[in-house]
Amino acid sequence: MLDKTGIAKRIAKEVKDGYYVNLGIGIPTLVANYVRNDIEVEFQSENGVLGMGPFPFEGEEDADIINAGKQTITTLPGASFFDSAMSFSMIRGQHVDLTILGAMEVAENGDIANWKIPGRMVKGMGGAMDLVASAENIIVAMMHTNKKGESKLLKKCSLPLTGVGCVKKVVTNLAVLEVTQKGFKLLERAPGVTVEDIKNATQGTLIIEGDIPEMSL
Repeated sequence: MLDKTGIAKRIAKEVKDGYYVNLGIGIPTLVANYVRNDIEVEFQSENGVLGMGPFPFEGEEDADIINAGKQTITTLPGASFFDSAMSFSMIRGQHVDLTILGAMEVAENGDIANWKIPGRMVKGMGGAMDLVASAENIIVAMMHTNKKGESKLLKKCSLPLTGVGCVKKVVTNLAVLEVTQKGFKLLERAPGVTVEDIKNATQGTLIIEGDIPEMSL
């Protein structure tokens, strides 16, 4: 079973040379720490940063350099800063190759719910709406179940939707799954996790074809 760092390490393997990548709040922000050193990647944050690097070491933080989640970050040589209008022009203009988001729920058809829990006050959907509406390649980083042990990979989302039919792949603490027209296709299982464990933790349709390999990090 993976922890949050393990999920980020696995998703980092999906990042290709030359990609422009948007990192959402939560687990996705860790991905920048684990991308291969032999490729060039531009990480974008919707608050207006292009060229984000790994998180700073303790004592080296600069409170003026933050990501969309208000976490202090580092920047790489050649990084640029710009206003939100420019940032969202980049997102809406589909100039981002890969978007990595957290989620509270994902449905078997690729619907995503990641912005609101009924009864809890939020200021608005924010940039999540633009990201899911514009991105062609969305990977979700999330835990497979909630704190009660209930599946977060569902037949249909119970929470308010952020986007419809947009998620392409999900990486959880248990598995890597591709979203297909027939449901969640199991691609890999986390170390120490069995196919039966994944079946029991998935409410949505789970497609299993052949032997499922254990993922490598």
